Amino acid sequence: MGVLFSVSVVSNTTASPFDQTLYSKLSVSAPNISRDVLKSALQASQCAVSSGLEKPKRLAVIDFSLPSSEKRLWIFDLENGALVLRDLVAHGKNSGLNQASAFSNIEGSHQSSIGLFQARETYRGKHGYSLRLDGLEEGINDLARQRAIVIHGADYVDTAWVRNYGRIGRSHGCPAVSQKVIRQVVDSLKGGQFVFTYYPDQRWLQSSDYLNCGSTQMAGTASNAGSNERI
Repeated sequence: MGVLFSVSVVSNTTASPFDQTLYSKLSVSAPNISRDVLKSALQASQCAVSSGLEKPKRLAVIDFSLPSSEKRLWIFDLENGALVLRDLVAHGKNSGLNQASAFSNIEGSHQSSIGLFQARETYRGKHGYSLRLDGLEEGINDLARQRAIVIHGADYVDTAWVRNYGRIGRSHGCPAVSQKVIRQVVDSLKGGQFVFTYYPDQRWLQSSDYLNCGSTQMAGTASNAGSNERI
């Protein structure tokens, strides 16, 4: 087991004004992403930076409210306001079939976790080139490293699965991606970039420090937004 990441306390952090210019650029670059989900991802990232984390160059957004048969992973270049990649991404086998609906922070649950993560170091494991994640939200995803929730490639994340089964395969909780893009995904996010996974869980939307950082500036948007690796 690796060293657990120390979760930042952000409840008293005052957020900087929302970067509307960046939001507008990213909205244009990714017209198919939910505007509410994108705004929540940017707000959470901005709050994390306000709490002391290094400003990321890239941000991955996973919208688990979408079915696995759709491309629900976006990676953005925050410096240029551009879309780097949009592709398929898996959820945990106990989170649902095509549509995820159950999430957990518990080891052995084989469910995905929601919230804000920071991508850390790369490694080569049984799935090849992979990327470790540290969950930043206490009680929501902060056991990600202990649970071996990582980004790795998988043969079951492929459009052929969608054609044959109506969905892609499922992981043990990892946001697994296609073998065709795993190197690009890992290299884009390694070394401290942010990963935001979304689902309209009302308890999380209303209680997350990262989504409600600087409540006078940020409240409302999020609430309105409609190793144990996989074998």
